[in-house]
Amino acid sequence: MADVILQTLTKRADFIRASHARRQGTKGIHLQARKRDDEDPTVRVGFTCSKKVGNAVARNRAKRRLREIARLVLPEAAQPGWDYVLVGRKDATAERPFTALQDDLKRALAAVHNT
Repeated sequence: MADVILQTLTKRADFIRASHARRQGTKGIHLQARKRDDEDPTVRVGFTCSKKVGNAVARNRAKRRLREIARLVLPEAAQPGWDYVLVGRKDATAERPFTALQDDLKRALAAVHNT
C-alpha cells in the first residue's frame, strides 16, 4: 500500500482521543491507535516524548527517530482512516538499534489491527 497519504497530528484533542483507544507497547516504542469515524482515507500520525525520556536533546533525538521509522513503515503497514501516536520510551527509543525500532513498530501495528 504505497499510496498512503500521511499527515501529522497537531491538535491536542486528536492525541487525547488516540490515547483512549487501542494501545500496544514494545521495547522501543508505545503505539496508540484509533480508527476514525470519518470517510477520509488519510493516515494521521503524531509523535510525543515525555520528560521521562530525558532532556530536550534526548527527547528531540527520540522524536526524530520516531518520525523516520513512521516514514519508512507506515506507508506499507498502516490502514487508511486511522490515527497513530508513537510515544518514545525512556532509555529505549534513542538508544535502540534502528532496525529493531522498525520491527517494534511493525509488530505493534499488527497487534493493534488484529484486536
